[in-house]
Amino acid sequence: MVLVVGATGLLGNAVCQALAKSKMAVTALVRPTADPAKVMKLEQGGAKLLKGDLKHKASLDVACKGVDAIISTASSTFSRQAGDSIQSVDLDGQLSLIDAARAAGVRHFVFVSFPNVSVPFPLQDAKRAVEQALIASGMIYTILQPTFFMEVWLNPAVGFDAANAKAQIFGTGKAPISWISFEDVAKFAVASLTASAARNAVIKLGGPDALTPLQVVETFEKVSGRSFSIEFVPEDALRAKWSGASDPIEKSFAGLMLYYTMGDAIDMTSPLRWCPITLAPVRQLAAQL
Repeated sequence: MVLVVGATGLLGNAVCQALAKSKMAVTALVRPTADPAKVMKLEQGGAKLLKGDLKHKASLDVACKGVDAIISTASSTFSRQAGDSIQSVDLDGQLSLIDAARAAGVRHFVFVSFPNVSVPFPLQDAKRAVEQALIASGMIYTILQPTFFMEVWLNPAVGFDAANAKAQIFGTGKAPISWISFEDVAKFAVASLTASAARNAVIKLGGPDALTPLQVVETFEKVSGRSFSIEFVPEDALRAKWSGASDPIEKSFAGLMLYYTMGDAIDMTSPLRWCPITLAPVRQLAAQL
């Protein structure tokens, strides 16, 4: 039995679907306050539903009983509810889950994080603390560190509005990024449960092409046949926002935007040996929008 924590999220739902396709028994941990439509989608996909919350340790103790493996994709950065914060969910909640899993005899724990960023911010601090606790737990661990999800960062919510041919670019837009699809991350998460190369490993993940944000815009222009208008957000402005932010979420998003300006090209040669999938390119997303 595989327990998925964060199952109603974008990535968590994809993990549940990938587990079902692999014929693995899956339990989705869902909060009592979860969106009913998302819960129904999980149930229709074959997941067993179990009520619980990372902020409620007793529910985690119950959820981990009889579980062979856990895949945790949960984060407070999206779909926040009352009481959710980086401290309560991304740090304390994940640490409580690790404690509950260890006490219940869970064999393998897969944790979705992101690569190291050279500037500190609360979300990264939480991720690193959880990674270290997991490594020290005694369980088999797999820490996946995907770079930017293209469906999230090439989205109107962060200023990339393909429907209206407008793009907001952080920094100069000249640093290559290995944009990855969340659906591919889900496939790696499931494959890591049986791949020996993923045991007790920290694995960076990226997509098939390292494209600069400007090259991404060019890709969308070629696919759509339209010219985009571009608004640049200077790195100095982002650093000022990062240094001046007092809210943990605001400071974390500023830190991630600075990471964007730095770029991150991921060599996928090794991960693709144990999970031989065809990685979705940015042009595929452009054709869908």
